[in-house]
Amino acid sequence: MVFTADADGRCEVFTWDAGTRRARRVTDRPGGTLHGAIDADAHVWWFAEDARGVGHWRFQPFTGGTDLPGLTGVPDGTARGLAVTGGATAAVGIGLDDSTTVRVGPRGGPGREVTRVDGTVSLTGLTPAGDLLVLSRAADSPRAVTLLTTTGAEVAVLPGDGPHGRLWALGFTPAGVHTTLLLVREHEDRYLLATWTAATGALTHAWCALDTQFTARWYPDGRSALIRQDRHGRSLLHRADFARRTLEPVPAPPGTLLDAAPHPGGDLHTLWTDSSHPPRMTSTAGTPLPPLGTVEGRVPGTLRDLRTPGPDGPVHTLLSLPESGRAPYPAVFLVHGGPADHDRDAYDGTVHSLVASGFAVVRVNYRGSTGYGPRWQRAHRDGVGHTQVADLAAVHADLTARLLIRPDATGLWGSSWGGYLVLLALGTRPGLWRAGVAVKPVADYAAAHAVATPALRALDERLFGGNPEQVPDAYAHSSPIRYADRVRDPLLVVAATHDAKCPAAQVRSYLAALDAAGARHESLWLDTGHDGYDGADHVNVLRRAVLFLDQRLRGTTRTTPPRRPAPSGAGSAHHTVKH
Repeated sequence: MVFTADADGRCEVFTWDAGTRRARRVTDRPGGTLHGAIDADAHVWWFAEDARGVGHWRFQPFTGGTDLPGLTGVPDGTARGLAVTGGATAAVGIGLDDSTTVRVGPRGGPGREVTRVDGTVSLTGLTPAGDLLVLSRAADSPRAVTLLTTTGAEVAVLPGDGPHGRLWALGFTPAGVHTTLLLVREHEDRYLLATWTAATGALTHAWCALDTQFTARWYPDGRSALIRQDRHGRSLLHRADFARRTLEPVPAPPGTLLDAAPHPGGDLHTLWTDSSHPPRMTSTAGTPLPPLGTVEGRVPGTLRDLRTPGPDGPVHTLLSLPESGRAPYPAVFLVHGGPADHDRDAYDGTVHSLVASGFAVVRVNYRGSTGYGPRWQRAHRDGVGHTQVADLAAVHADLTARLLIRPDATGLWGSSWGGYLVLLALGTRPGLWRAGVAVKPVADYAAAHAVATPALRALDERLFGGNPEQVPDAYAHSSPIRYADRVRDPLLVVAATHDAKCPAAQVRSYLAALDAAGARHESLWLDTGHDGYDGADHVNVLRRAVLFLDQRLRGTTRTTPPRRPAPSGAGSAHHTVKH
């Protein structure tokens, strides 16, 4: 197998040989490496990118050797998919400014352009025979899924904008099995498994319907699929048998499955975690898997699930409480990004550090979060951002009424879109929270849209129903810079000079607006991109933020945190928030 792990404070790619029970470090890059893969011929692949996320695919044999470019003659760009057959045919998707190129060729040989399309497209799969590609656009696009030959001829276009609902492509059946593409379709308030073959076209399997988001992958026999469902902050596993048309539960421990993969002989590999345990790999057949990093002793804190009544249904909160002291506690709302994401019952070093410092940690799966069904994700009745802030405020009132948190000692902390919500909340509801930390946030939506990546511009336009020229009032209404002169609470803003997702210039404009308003604020600049892979930067932000909140919320002054920030550990999962 190939996995990404901590290597001297950076994310790097490793191999694992189950026969020898040895791990080997493959990459050693100054900025770290996150994206890795392994092909059917046991070659290790990784994406060599710079701080802006621009780079190319490289590979080497599993046992080591010379690094080579995955395909030659391919321009550097952003990673938009990799697929390699057992016959050494490689396909890559590369983002180039406002377009995407898909190249195909022999592994290590020249890459021939199959297609180049405007906008953001992801290469989702390549048949084992190397004759058919699948490309994915936005799930609600009229061309959500496109199948084409490696000569560029279109075979089928599957829409996601019609009455049948949004559509996602997952992958082709394994080698030796009739070619079938696995799909997920959203219909009304459910998610259904679907398939495509050249003979039948797209078929939706109504017998396999779930109420929240899921992903799936084929079992080795190609006759059934393993489904990993995200539901209310935790994971469930199911086996969908196409011959018998049955959906059966697969045993899994409570918590979160970051990944699950079926292997020949009935072996199932999982990457599991919960709030008290860093990620660990398991095998149902006892296959030796890499031992992952852990933390000394017991992870502090107790986890509670709470639900707050709301206009579109109850708002689910994961509340982590310190084990010392008495309620009500000083508290930090740790706001997730995305917005198409959710907080999970999973280990989080930031939660660990805050709870160990005596704070209650409040993680709210506000409207717009995944894991609660299509209607919850589409609920934006108060406008983009404002709906989410309303949910945060409702949970704040609920926890205050339950005497669990101190309203005079409660702050906000979020990254990326979560950082955006922090800024919007402090500007629209001054005084409700007493301090905020916004890491790499959207601060001026229109300005960010003008220079952000094509994928993020498309996301903005789906959220707002158009671009800033088409719906300027909507962007202005939801932009934190509009409310900068109302910020009354101390604020720490962390930004990155090479951030292509939440660009530096719009953060600087927001800081200037705070200066003009005389708002109390501090800033910390990182010489990285949006998704930094160097642990030193994360620890720096963690230490600065914990000390900032400790001083602003409790009036204490420390030169060091009360406990070392929890290390990610070798083999720990690296989470990045995407705006």
